[in-house]
Amino acid sequence: MNAVSQAHPPDTARRRLEVAGLSKTFGSTRALRDVRLHVAHGELHGLVGQNGCGKSTLVKILTGMYAPDPGASVAVDGLRLDLPIRPVQQRAAGVSVVHQNLGLVDDLTVWENVRLGHYRAGRLSRRINRREEQRAAEQVLARLGRPLEAGQKVGSLSAQDRAVVAIARAVQDHPPGSGLIIFDESTRALGRSARARFFRTVRSLVEEGTSVLLISHQLEEIVEVTDRVTVLRDGAVIEAGLPTREVNEASLTRMMLGRHLVTHSRRESHARDQLVASVRGLAIDAVAGLDLEVRRGEVLGMTGLIGSGFIEAAEALTGARTARAGTLSVQGRDLALDRRRGSTKEFVRAGVAFVPERRLEAGVAGELTVSDNLTLPRVRRRGARLRIGAAWQAEEATAMIEKLDIRPPDPHAPIHTLSGGNQQKVLLAKWLADAPHLLVLHEPTQAVDVGARHDIIEAIRAAARDGCAVVIASIDPADLAVLCDRVMVFRDGRVTRELTGDLEQDAIVRAVFDDDTRSQGKEQAD
Repeated sequence: MNAVSQAHPPDTARRRLEVAGLSKTFGSTRALRDVRLHVAHGELHGLVGQNGCGKSTLVKILTGMYAPDPGASVAVDGLRLDLPIRPVQQRAAGVSVVHQNLGLVDDLTVWENVRLGHYRAGRLSRRINRREEQRAAEQVLARLGRPLEAGQKVGSLSAQDRAVVAIARAVQDHPPGSGLIIFDESTRALGRSARARFFRTVRSLVEEGTSVLLISHQLEEIVEVTDRVTVLRDGAVIEAGLPTREVNEASLTRMMLGRHLVTHSRRESHARDQLVASVRGLAIDAVAGLDLEVRRGEVLGMTGLIGSGFIEAAEALTGARTARAGTLSVQGRDLALDRRRGSTKEFVRAGVAFVPERRLEAGVAGELTVSDNLTLPRVRRRGARLRIGAAWQAEEATAMIEKLDIRPPDPHAPIHTLSGGNQQKVLLAKWLADAPHLLVLHEPTQAVDVGARHDIIEAIRAAARDGCAVVIASIDPADLAVLCDRVMVFRDGRVTRELTGDLEQDAIVRAVFDDDTRSQGKEQAD
């Protein structure tokens, strides 16, 4: 199960990173409690926990963004660091971070991204020698076994090559066999094959003696590639340095949650005969002439390769993306999808709700509280004219916080202080409180932990049970298999297959990647 990581057992007696007695308090909230962690020389160490358990706070302390409470100690290679850690000290100790979005600038070249923040200016002229900087970038890329063209724009690279550029930037100042790299959800945007190549590159560094702390929600990934794993729950270490050959995804889940989480399975469909929404003649980007229908209580999935058109089609259903042509009918009310005669407000008034993938950019207002975000769509409708603190807002926010188990259960908490999974719950609750006729979701469980995923899936099922028509646009076959009554598979802007029956993840994956499914049609997934 863990053959990849066992190829080079770490020397656990030698500690690259050692954290002891680390706590962090924000006001009355204690985010971390007496955390103890050590990462060995030449080790790929996993760190897991639910959203809100303190993982991000720990990373921010290790990178100097936060100061811990008094009494903490952090040491690298036996050298105790000053707290809060200063950037110059972090760099001298060989600690670097690759964040979730990789931190790359698409308009800059490969070498410019690698050397960004590391340029060496001439002593007298203070000018940057572009040729030397490019050569330095090429050397570290060659060391990683990926000699990319240094002059090409990063925006044109594949996902796996973008990841290599981020790794190169992180390790360029580390002599072979030294340093600690923290990967903070860095594999989120990588597909299966790209992720495999990513870890081959990481493993080559580990075998030289470099240490890696891998933070991930993908428990399968943690079990398969790491040597040991530390589990956080509610700000405390539940298990420290547990050999991953002794665990599986289910046992990690139980440790993270403190309870057994029942694996999701398909349930009885809530789909009924009554038509709720229909689309006729949708034309947008690569999609042309799309027709579809969604019935009361039905959960319809839309999937395909990125660029196949399913995301654009889903966004057009909600007015979030303007189509060239097409009409959406919701409960007998017609809406022009080209919006030459309409607006997004019309879609909301017609009972259409949209939960986008990019929650902070397009879903919630980070500077507002949980209560404000939850009730915002209904403020003007109730005549409150943005009067915050009305009794109905407090009642509604309290009810939805309880319904979706939003943590912390504080309606006055600024939403930017919540974990990603709880922000997603707020976004979903904001629209479910409106009892929409049609609910469209784009990657509803992306980058959330197993506990949040459980709550979100149950909330979607409850909406369907109450009669809402649901559309889910996703590349996640697990979500589609457990939630959907049928799945439309897109390729080159057309629906090439429609899966119904007892949906299985493998059948969905085959339908997406099978090149022989280019003719329109329906197929039973059993």
